[in-house]
Amino acid sequence: MSKFKKNKKKDAPGITTASLPDIVFMLLCFFMVVTKMRDADVKVRVRIPQATELEKLEKKSMVSHIFIGPPSPIYQAQFGSAPKIQLNDAFATPDDIMQFVNVERSAINPERHNEMTCAMKIDGEVKMGLITDVKTELRRANFRRVSYLANKRSN
Repeated sequence: MSKFKKNKKKDAPGITTASLPDIVFMLLCFFMVVTKMRDADVKVRVRIPQATELEKLEKKSMVSHIFIGPPSPIYQAQFGSAPKIQLNDAFATPDDIMQFVNVERSAINPERHNEMTCAMKIDGEVKMGLITDVKTELRRANFRRVSYLANKRSN
């Protein structure tokens, strides 16, 4: 009688899942840190025009967006197909821009008000009359830094 048993052919050990909760928790933390929630849902259809002379916006945290275009198909039954102005998550008129600017300014340190930029994302087929009305209201609100978003034209 031998004290030692002969080596039997052992099965491969199973995959340990002890570290699985740690990995899942680390992934969850990673996505919580790097995910940026969208500021506003775009309710208007915007086909951005193309341009050749473009400059990249700096300090995007100081940028307020104004969208102008025809309402998306979901909202066309309610608002029609005429171009609309969207400020944050709501449709607005040019008269609402003064209040929009004041709300945007109140969220920022008063010393940095001059650094604020209004980025207008406008559909390429919107008439200039509505855009001029918006620019006039921005001027009345003393909001002087206005930029237009465009895609780079490839030649």
